[in-house]
Amino acid sequence: MSTTGITSLILILLNVFVSYKGFKSPAFLDKYAFEVDKILINKQYLRLVTSGFLHVSWPHLILNMLTLFSFGTAVEYSLGEAQFLIVYFSSLIGGGLLSLFIHRFHGDYSAVGASGAVCGIIFASVALFPGMSARILFISVPGWLYGLLFVLVSIYGIRSSWMNIGHDAHLGGALVGMLVAIAISPSSLFINLVPILIVAIPSLAFIYLIITRPHVIFVDNLFFNVNNKNYTADHRYNMEKMDKQKEIDRILDKINRSGMKSLTPKEKRDLKEYSKIAQ
Repeated sequence: MSTTGITSLILILLNVFVSYKGFKSPAFLDKYAFEVDKILINKQYLRLVTSGFLHVSWPHLILNMLTLFSFGTAVEYSLGEAQFLIVYFSSLIGGGLLSLFIHRFHGDYSAVGASGAVCGIIFASVALFPGMSARILFISVPGWLYGLLFVLVSIYGIRSSWMNIGHDAHLGGALVGMLVAIAISPSSLFINLVPILIVAIPSLAFIYLIITRPHVIFVDNLFFNVNNKNYTADHRYNMEKMDKQKEIDRILDKINRSGMKSLTPKEKRDLKEYSKIAQ
């Protein structure tokens, strides 16, 4: 069991080091950032982890690291270094996977930040110490209430792309962090059942809707915004054209990697139709 928070400190220093390299080199940032096409098509799965150590600005980095220090040391002290790292990286990857699922048709969608992992640590602390206070501006609230408000804001953020923040990774990481902490310390489920359910039920319900009724999620893109009333037929045409081009690019990349024999019948038909249009 850690009494010093040394693992949290190492993670903070690593985030600062990697993020600084990204600040200095856009090529470095692009190489390791979360990007849907690079993960799904090019199989660069390591981006699910490396993107969690990059940030877009100093305020983005500092906010995440202060939060990690505030909540991480308590979770590390409770669970120990190894299990703390399990929660951290499970949350990081879990948040990335949810974001990947939501944006699977937005090939150029990209993101960076430790927020998924940090949110996992926050929610682990909600599961382990629901009476722990968290501060919203200048108001101190119980951890479980902070968790519930966080879930509601994340759900709203996913549906509206509010402030262009990766709320999906936040919500996915938070829920995974809580579940992993409970798996590591099952007694917390019985001791803190009510606050855990208050936070977990809306999260699980929304993820269920994501899987079964994806139309409830209005993820913004270049041509469509849920708050934009000028969504015209031209916008729809351009959006469909972009989607078709992305599909053709994916098929061509597949041919380049695995040959024509790797194509499905539908992919062959799509390629044939595209050839006729291009002539």
